[in-house]
Parts: sequence; C-alpha cells; structure tokens
Amino acid sequence: MTQPEAKPWIAAIHAYTPGKAKSDDGRTLIKLSANENPLGCSAAAAAALVEARETLARYPDPAAGALREALGKAYGLEAEQIVCGTGSDELLNLIAMGYAGAGDEIIHVRYGFAVYDIATRKCAATVVVAPDKDYATDVDALLALVTDRTRVVFIANPNNPTGTFTEDAEIARLHAGLPADCVLVLDQAYGEYLEDDGPAAFDLARRHANVLVTRTFSKIYGLAAERIGWAYGQPGLIDTLNRIRGPFNVTSAGQAAAIAALGDSDFVLRSRRHNREWREWMAGEIAALSNHGLKVIPSHANFLMVMFEGKTSAGDVNAALMEAGYVVRWLPGQGLANGLRITIGSEAENRGLMAALRQILEQHS
Repeated sequence: MTQPEAKPWIAAIHAYTPGKAKSDDGRTLIKLSANENPLGCSAAAAAALVEARETLARYPDPAAGALREALGKAYGLEAEQIVCGTGSDELLNLIAMGYAGAGDEIIHVRYGFAVYDIATRKCAATVVVAPDKDYATDVDALLALVTDRTRVVFIANPNNPTGTFTEDAEIARLHAGLPADCVLVLDQAYGEYLEDDGPAAFDLARRHANVLVTRTFSKIYGLAAERIGWAYGQPGLIDTLNRIRGPFNVTSAGQAAAIAALGDSDFVLRSRRHNREWREWMAGEIAALSNHGLKVIPSHANFLMVMFEGKTSAGDVNAALMEAGYVVRWLPGQGLANGLRITIGSEAENRGLMAALRQILEQHS
C-alpha cells in the first residue's frame, strides 16, 4: 500500500533518547541520568509559576521582552541581542536550519551533544565529526575538517556528555581559524557551573558577527520542566532565529519563573557549591576504585563520565545499578559503550549510588 514517506535525510535521524527515569520493568528509580538539579529550583521561581496560572487563557509575550531584559541585566548583555527558545535545543536546531542545507556541512566533536547530529540531518546538511583528544575538543583536528562547505560548528563547553572544558584561548584560536561565513555555536548549557561563569564566550560573541552562545534554565536554575533556553549574538544571527522560531515559544509561566530565578543569586551559588563539593567527593570515591579499571574524566559540569576499562563492562554495571534502584546514563549509541555518565545528586543519592557501585564491582571481581 502506498503511503507517505519521509525525506531520506529525515528517515536517517535517530530520535533523541532522553535519560531514563524507570527500570525496564516499570519501577521508579533514583534518577541520576538527566543532569537535573538535585536542589530543585528557587522558591521564588516556584512561586512565580503558581502565580502565572492566573493568565493561562492569554498568549505569552512572543518577544519575551521582560525576560530578555532580566537576562541582559544578570549577564551584562544587550537585551536586544538575546532570543529565547523552547529550551536551548530549539535554538540549536534553528541555527542549523537558518544557515545550512543540502550540500552544506556542519561539524561537531566526537562525544558531543546528540542534538547536533539531529539538527544537522533535519536541514539535510552533512554531518562531519571531528576526532576528540582525550574525550575533549581537539581544535586542530576540527580545523583540519573545515572546507568551503562548512556552515556551522557546534561546540559544547563544558561538553556533554564528557564534562570536559576547552580553555578560552583555544576557543579563540578555533574561531580565528574559521571562515567568516561559518557560525561558531558555543553551547554553554552548563556554563553556570563554571567558577567564572564563562564570560569569555559572551565577549567573543559581542565582538564577532559569526558567534552565538546558547544557555538554558534547565540545569543550575532547575527549571527543566518549563523548557526555557536563550541565545546571545550579534543582530544578524538573532534576526535569523527570530524569523524562524515559534511565535509563542516560551510560556508565560516559564518567562515569569525564569525572571524570578535570575533574581535569586543565592540559590545559584548554593547549587554551584553543592555541585562542586559532591562532584569532587564522587570523583575521589571513583578514583579509589581504579583497581577495578574505573577512570573519571575531569568534569566542569554537574555530572561525571566514568570509563570502565577493566573486566566489568559499563553495560553490566548499568543494568546492575538499575536493579539496585539507580538509573544513570549509558551511551553506546554515542560511541561511549564503555562509559556511564552519572549526574551529581543529593548527598543521600550520591552516597547510596557509590555504595551500590562498590558492591556491584566486588561481586564482579
């Protein structure tokens, strides 16, 4: 029977697979698979969400004007050079759509965010994957792949899923080596976990017409359910995104909650301190298991990528952790079949997971 068929470049997409929250048999697990904030969100943001229910019958501000003003004030940026999106994912997809198509190329690094591949294929462009350097961005390897067809380069910094960070000087060197008609996208979903909050990326975007920085409220701000992202760049880039984004792409409740979250700097500081303390503790605990072949990739985000280089496989440990009541992120589809990405959780979650992991490794030794 004849039926509609998707375009071949769409049919080639592997749909994004989110982190699990339940076991294969339906049990609810302690979720350390999606890099969510274990402290929740700011009480002020939660209150703003409740208050916003009074305006449910009204469309939201399509320009997110008050939110952009609040972002400009919080980050020292020009509000008119900010655009908001349904999570930063929407904006990543739109930048690919706006600047690349059939016959063009988009580069991302190996072990990069899965959305880059999807965004590239959605606009019929060609995916080009740059080799990594110890699970991190290799600027020289990336520049070696640039051609006259390269239109976009995606860099997550800190990187997801490995947690690695590329120094500002290397990012500047990467940008200097790109043609002026190629957009460098600096995806900083985890930027607020950096001690200096990554201001060099914004400065690069302020000075150059082909740099876009994306951020999200899903991570340190704890508003993942509301899907609020934003991007900063020079007017030409922002105009492109405004032309093709959804007209009411950020809800009224989401805008109100995000504004309130920006006003609660104490919550952000507390979240950053909690993350640093327990990320260091977890890294030390896992390093103590090196005799079982475990290695931690140094992380600048709110998770750890743990590599299994001994007798026990990451897949087996992933299954055993689910039996023990914990779910982490196993990413064989991204070439990381020998690794598990573990979100930094609450104190009780972190201690419980480590106890379960030690027991599993002892049983397999």
